[in-house]
Amino acid sequence: MYKVLWEEGAFASDIVAGIDSAISDGVDVISISLGMDGLPLYRDPVAIATFAAMEKGIFVATSSGNEGPYLGLLHNGSPWVLTVGASTVDRTFSGILDLGDGTSIVGQSIYVGGPRILKNLTLVYLGSCTDKSSLQKASHKIVVCDDRESLEVVTDSVKSAKVAAGIFISKDPFLEYYVRFTRPGAIISPEAGLSILKYVNRSSNPKATLRFQETILGSKPAPVVATYTSRGPSGSCPNVLKPDIVAPGSLILASWSLNVSVGVDAESKVLYDSFNIISGSSMSCPHAAGVSALLKSVHRDWSPAAIRSAMMTTANSLDNTLKPITDMGNKNRPATPLAMGSGHVEPNKALDPGLIYDAGPKDYLRLLCAMNFTKEQVVMVARSSSFDCSGASLDLNYPSFIAFFNASECLEEQ
Repeated sequence: MYKVLWEEGAFASDIVAGIDSAISDGVDVISISLGMDGLPLYRDPVAIATFAAMEKGIFVATSSGNEGPYLGLLHNGSPWVLTVGASTVDRTFSGILDLGDGTSIVGQSIYVGGPRILKNLTLVYLGSCTDKSSLQKASHKIVVCDDRESLEVVTDSVKSAKVAAGIFISKDPFLEYYVRFTRPGAIISPEAGLSILKYVNRSSNPKATLRFQETILGSKPAPVVATYTSRGPSGSCPNVLKPDIVAPGSLILASWSLNVSVGVDAESKVLYDSFNIISGSSMSCPHAAGVSALLKSVHRDWSPAAIRSAMMTTANSLDNTLKPITDMGNKNRPATPLAMGSGHVEPNKALDPGLIYDAGPKDYLRLLCAMNFTKEQVVMVARSSSFDCSGASLDLNYPSFIAFFNASECLEEQ
């Protein structure tokens, strides 16, 4: 592990030094969960340093960034690295609401406080839950709220009121940012919310029990492209389709520094642990890096491009319902390659991909030449002037391709 980011900020020299140290140490794989936005390849320290790693046969996995769902904000668009976006997993950290009529509603919640079970409390619907007087009267009840204001406003309002528990009906595409609760709470879908409202409306004394700290496996659909994950095309290299793949990135159990808090509980006690549950393409990148290490251990003679090719050509475009992977950031419509690349990584299939799209340093330099980089700019990346641009070509042997069209001209032709 090489530390290159500090509280004082990020410096290009530290990033380059970290990658150079890994090269000197003779690593097989580098995982880089950081990136520099808005820089051309010849000014991007990650792009320049990873080109040197690739020349040494080192596979480099990088994160796509967390600027989604808008297009074109992806970083680490270098064609010599694997660019990894983030997706969900088939696991739910749940808050389960057991209604008095026997119906159980599964919501999402990461609540680490106590008690773990709140038994037989009165259930009340308070609309957007922004009326302080109504919340104060419901201090010993489970309040049900919708997010007409915004999920952030509603959860903060209920938290401040210190009610027994809050149930939040929402389809906010950034749910990962709100499922961590310091007081008892859970987020449920609008469909599940209808069941609760029907029960509240027809019952003279609606009651419910709320259970926390239960993990449910096999959630469907999964994977889903996360809203936050950055989309292509790459601003630094638009001629190559990015991201390359997606991998698990949402609500991932990850190692954590013991001197940094993982959160606070209902009594404002600061909590520490050696593990934390966090989201981002910084989580998906090491998943893909781990797969590349497994492939390298089996295929010692494979180049970095060959490993990337195997992961891309065997990626899965279907979720666990056997339907196209959807995009949470695009109203759960089928995800496009600009969001998920070739699809979700499939480690076992990547072991035997069949056809391989291989490429090396000279191929990438020909691409840069064809992109009208000046000699000085190519030298910045190659760190050498001994290259030949006479064979310049945008036709890189890559497992995917991208084409640009003028929308108005296409409409005129139709």
